[in-house]
Amino acid sequence: MPSPEIPYERWAPLTVAEVESLFADASFTWGLAGGYAVEQFLGRSIRAHGDIDVVVFRDEQLLLQSWLTNWHLFAADPPGTLRPWVSGEELRFGIHDIWGHREGMQEWQLQIMLLEAAGANWFSRRDQRIGGERTDLIVNYNGFPCIRIEVQLFYKARNIRPKDELDFQACLPLLDSTARMWLHDQLHLLHPAGHPWLAQLA
Repeated sequence: MPSPEIPYERWAPLTVAEVESLFADASFTWGLAGGYAVEQFLGRSIRAHGDIDVVVFRDEQLLLQSWLTNWHLFAADPPGTLRPWVSGEELRFGIHDIWGHREGMQEWQLQIMLLEAAGANWFSRRDQRIGGERTDLIVNYNGFPCIRIEVQLFYKARNIRPKDELDFQACLPLLDSTARMWLHDQLHLLHPAGHPWLAQLA
């Protein structure tokens, strides 16, 4: 994703502690996502990370924008490109990635992904049949708000990269029966012809 300012591969991501400090007392719901959410669930580090991901509900995006003063924020619109996220602009459905860096920095520091919700429920942008109660999507793992682990693994299951397989195998023994069943059922719904993880979740 080329930026008007910074090459897309140039990252100096915030640490988990810095993210927690950045969003302390925020007026909106947020949570860690990606590999760091996996590691908070596991309670240990299992691999290196090139960036850091945070999720925020789409209907709270302007609260996020107002919170990140002294940041330069860019929307992935259209996918594969970045453009400045204009103050007060509500990003429409289909635009779900925001990249940012603090003023004066020459590296990307944070990626934010927008979660979809309607009223009291969240739903997957991939298939609106998949979702649940909004208040159940962000949970506490080892003291940090994170996207629920089975939902994170669901998003990783679409195009499995080596790091996604590593994350899944590390989490699998710790998934409770409810999480296993949810992930199994959603993968079966989207992949009726089969998915590499289904047998292990059965």
